[in-house]
Order: sequence, then C-alpha cells, then structure tokens
Amino acid sequence: MKRVDRLWRVALDVRADAAEALAEALSHHVRTVTSSTDAAQAVWRIEGYDDAEPERARIAAAVAAAAAKHGLPTPTVTINRVPPTDWLARNLETFPPVRRGRYFIHGSHYRGAPPAGSIPLNVDAGMAFGSGRHASTSGCLIALDGLARRYRFRRPLDLGSGSGILGIATVKTWRVHVLAADNDPEAVSVTRSNIRRNRVHTRLRAIRSNGFDAPAIHRRQPFDLITSNILLRPLCRLARRFSAHVKPGGFVVLAGLIAEDGNWLLSAYRRCGFRLSRRITRDGWQTLVLRKARSGSVSSARIP
Repeated sequence: MKRVDRLWRVALDVRADAAEALAEALSHHVRTVTSSTDAAQAVWRIEGYDDAEPERARIAAAVAAAAAKHGLPTPTVTINRVPPTDWLARNLETFPPVRRGRYFIHGSHYRGAPPAGSIPLNVDAGMAFGSGRHASTSGCLIALDGLARRYRFRRPLDLGSGSGILGIATVKTWRVHVLAADNDPEAVSVTRSNIRRNRVHTRLRAIRSNGFDAPAIHRRQPFDLITSNILLRPLCRLARRFSAHVKPGGFVVLAGLIAEDGNWLLSAYRRCGFRLSRRITRDGWQTLVLRKARSGSVSSARIP
C-alpha cells in the first residue's frame, strides 16, 4: 500500500447505544469510518478518514443531530491532519497472520507458508475496511466456513466489499465467479489490488455500486449467496432489495452490527421472507446467516 501524505482524521467518543448512529452520521462526510471500544468503560471511539479536509460545520451539525436524537449531549469532535503514513509498514507492525476457521489471513509482507489445510487470504486493507481482525469480518469468515461444509454456491455477491476479503474468500472456497461491489472508489481500488495479489482476477470482479444499482448486479441476479459487512441502518433499509436479489433458498451473511441490534435486523429480514440459519457473536459484534424462504409473501420492512 502506498505512502499517504495527505490524510485527515475525525474522531469522537460516544457510549455504546449511540455508536452505530454516530458512525453512520459521520460516514456521509468522510471516505472511511472505523469504530473501536474499550469494554471496561463502555466507550466507543468513532474515527473517520478522508484525503480531503473535512467540512467542519457540516460534520458538527450531523453529529449534533444524531446525538440529540438519542438524548445525548453533543460529543466533542476533533479534526486533525494525520502524519504521512506508510500503510504497508503499518500492516507489518500491527497485523500478524491470523486464523479464522479454515482461513489464514496475512499481509503481503508475510513470507511464511500457510498452515496445511488452510485457505490463505493475502490482504492489505489500507484505508479500506476488512483486514480479517475485526470481529464483524471474523464472523463473516466463520459463517462462510460453516456454509462451505454443507452448501455449494454458484452465483455469489459481496456487497460493500471493503478490502475484498470476503469476495476473495468466497472465490477460494467455492471456485466460482464472484462479483464484489462497494460505493467507495478507494475500496474498489484496494479490492482490485488484493484480487491481483491473490491471483483470483479470472473469477472475482470489483465494481463501484450504490447498493444494488450497478448494471452488472442486475445482469447477474438472482444470487444464491450475498455477503454484506456494512452498517445496521443501511442493511435494514436494503432488506427488501436483498430479498429481490436473492433466489429462493439462497443465503445472506450480514454483519457490521453490535450484538444488541441483532434481533432488530433479524426482524426486518423476517418480514422480507428470510429465516435465521445461524447467529455468530464475537467481541460484542454479531453476524447473521439468513436463508430466504422458498415460497411465501414478503411484507414491508420497517427501517429503524
């Protein structure tokens, strides 16, 4: 990953029940949003990154509105330049290889041999989400590993691809053609780099798409598997569109939500014809594996 000489960071601390809403509010004003928690203090750190100077007034207004909606005082927002960073060197220092089910995730700096029987994923996340270490990404990989023991998929989609890690895992697991989509051009660029690094370019295609809107997605539907590790509210808003793009009997793997919101998301998808197949909870984050009913009506999904 190249050296980044111009990068801005927006940071704020919030309590757990407001973290999702504040992260989404910030996501409309920066390129990438991350979150982390200090479990002992129940405080969440929300950080946004962009290569252009953020619009301070708009961010302040968005954060204030989201906080007020949850009955919270407006949190302090700090915006500052990040010193020039060599992201490959940072990966080398911070991200040793990890195992998630059969998947062995490592960066391009790793020179060892993958463990016998593992599926290696060579991923440099850079500014895109998806190094395999966050609990939501881990949950998705564990879900894919579990599905692979029982099912064969032929037409998968990774919606909100981030670094491309889930699309790459899907290709290497089932040896099928996969479409990976993200609305962030930086994420699409990172995904394409990781596609080349893993030598799956003949099977995995990365495109830019706002939700399901890209023509390539319409041409390939219906899908028998969709993975989507994004945020709670976009997942809820897209519930009916997930149902429209998944074939009867197909699966969706949904993540990017804290554990306490799992039932909320599940309720929205049940109204759209899905049933729970598996629930994976790791470090306060939850991944839902849902299967679409083979027949039956679909009611309206309420957006939380």
